[in-house]
Amino acid sequence: MAMVCLSDFEAYAKKYLPKIAWDYFAAGADDCVTRDENILAYKRIRFRPRMLQDVSVMDIRTKILGTEISFPVGIAPTGFHQLAWPDGEKSTARAARAMNTCYIASTYSTCTLEEISTAAPGGLRWFQLYIHRNRAASQQLVWRAQTLGFRALVLTTDVPYTGKRRDDVRNGFRLPPHMKVKNLERDFEGDDCSEYGLPPNSLDPSVTWKDIDWLRSLTHLPIIIKGILTREDAELAVRHGVQGIIVSNHGGRQLDEGPATIDALVEVVEAVRGRVEVYIDGGIRKGSDVLKALALGAKCVFIGRPALWGLAYKGEEGLQEVLRILQDEFRLSMALAGCASVSEIGRHLVQLSKL
Repeated sequence: MAMVCLSDFEAYAKKYLPKIAWDYFAAGADDCVTRDENILAYKRIRFRPRMLQDVSVMDIRTKILGTEISFPVGIAPTGFHQLAWPDGEKSTARAARAMNTCYIASTYSTCTLEEISTAAPGGLRWFQLYIHRNRAASQQLVWRAQTLGFRALVLTTDVPYTGKRRDDVRNGFRLPPHMKVKNLERDFEGDDCSEYGLPPNSLDPSVTWKDIDWLRSLTHLPIIIKGILTREDAELAVRHGVQGIIVSNHGGRQLDEGPATIDALVEVVEAVRGRVEVYIDGGIRKGSDVLKALALGAKCVFIGRPALWGLAYKGEEGLQEVLRILQDEFRLSMALAGCASVSEIGRHLVQLSKL
């Protein structure tokens, strides 16, 4: 079957992945309202295309934190890539490098940071951090990432506790015995690692904005905050000197019935007033979604589940295909909307039927 759009990869992954793996990747919290709304919200946004613009030569490149990428789509941090493909995060890193874009490696990787770095030397990688009660383990992760050439630290802020994902509860989800949360394997050796590969309640729910200062004392890397959905938190992020914000609701896996990320984006962009870069994840399924997000002020989007579908299809090659389809669709959407370069994309391109 020809893979024409991201939905084709989703259908393949659902058909061929083991049920417990599919359910883990697909899960949203509670009724999955926010997970589904992430996608539906894009469909309420309409374009205002301009005609008779010269789009014979297209430039879809952009820069994030000063580094150029081939187009404004990166790979969001997601856990346990070996559930989708045997080489796991190594394949993800290679695909991102081949497509010249950014890969945010997760704390909950099934490959070590060292393995990820070795798999794709020279690739643009950021590291996503969860802060655990075992602060020494988190501190060591930051130092390892910095030493290995990761270019930014992405702090996930929306998981003081893990959301209730009903299918994982029903399935009694556990990592298969041959898979581990490799970056933390030694830190929790001998513990009962029943909850997503780590001991229950290992995340630190006491983390506050003051911990941004603690992180800054550990590293010279730029700090990006992931999980921001409100004006108030966007302003606090700027006040605490972060270099970027990812508007995210964790793919609808944490607090259900919060806003779709594309609906929250406008509020966050208006609050930061250009002082830091703003990115977004959640619900991006087409190149036109990328264009809508950029029109509303995002510098770049990051894809989560579609990257896993690509891995499930053909590993590194499948993920490259997912990225290539998004790249081609984004270029076409830009041209049809009358934009020859990313710098021409703006709020004038869209109308919002609901905010």
